[in-house]
Amino acid sequence: MRDVARLANVSVATVSFVINGSKPVTPATKARVEDAMRQLDYRRNALGRALASKRTRIIALLYPALQRRLTETAVKFFTSATQRARELGYNLVLWPISNEAEQIEELISSGFIDGVLLMEVQLDDPRVECLQSSTMPFALIGRVRNPESVPYVDVDFENAVVDAVSYLEGLGHRSFCLVDSADVEYALTGYGPLVRTRETFAAEMQRRGHRSAHLSCENSPISGQAVVERLLAAAPDTTAIILMNDNASFGLINGLLKQDLEVPADVSVLLIGASPAVAETTDPRLTVMSLPSTELGRMGVETLIDQLEERGAPMQHALVKCSFEEGQSTGPARNREKFMAQEVAD
Repeated sequence: MRDVARLANVSVATVSFVINGSKPVTPATKARVEDAMRQLDYRRNALGRALASKRTRIIALLYPALQRRLTETAVKFFTSATQRARELGYNLVLWPISNEAEQIEELISSGFIDGVLLMEVQLDDPRVECLQSSTMPFALIGRVRNPESVPYVDVDFENAVVDAVSYLEGLGHRSFCLVDSADVEYALTGYGPLVRTRETFAAEMQRRGHRSAHLSCENSPISGQAVVERLLAAAPDTTAIILMNDNASFGLINGLLKQDLEVPADVSVLLIGASPAVAETTDPRLTVMSLPSTELGRMGVETLIDQLEERGAPMQHALVKCSFEEGQSTGPARNREKFMAQEVAD
């Protein structure tokens, strides 16, 4: 550090201020110090910095890996959050623990992290209650039942469902089915995205006066294929399926084809809450309401770091819309009732 101070023609204390960010330094002086550090190949001592500032500049992204498999969209979010944290001078680590409050308490007491980002939020999430009773800064990627008192950014699942129904309705569809994930329901009781999607779908069907069905299946292609038989038994006149289950999409398309139903000529399929990459794995390519994973990762980190830096920003409550990408799996509705009557007559 003395060598850096000598080369930059500043005091050792000034070098310390630049390294630790403990006091403001003019841009010109900071540039000289950083240039001297590069010339001397000086490496910041992260442990020394943490001891001096009483901060590790590490934030933890908590993901309940025991209950929820790490999906492609979650990885995309994690990558975006990591990059944004680095830009703001922090390191972000993925902390794959369960959704139990006891594990949160252990993490908080370790002194290893400065703040927490919480993913896969339940409406009545025990982890949130634990964080609220602590002094640990935190932010949610998701919403609890009454979210006004906690900082969050989340996907606007409600409007995604409304937009999906409106789009399909515009194509003439009047008989809908929502197919979602049974695995998530079993693993995370009251999982926010699932509950909000179901409630909004039911409300829209009632408001618009459309026929509807709701089915759940496990997160696998074989379960997606099997759910088609259940659908045809429960609601054979369905012409539009809104699918909220990435891993079942391939099987569902195959299941429809095995029942001699063409997509989209007989049944339209719209994938919601996924990514374009998932939509491209089927033939035909799925129409999708894709998750804003990159934007959510950036916003979540900024929301947390605003608290850590005590910037005085108002508590963040933000909903981010899904983006619509039309594929080849949606088209004008066919009169299935008339078509089935003709088949019987023939």
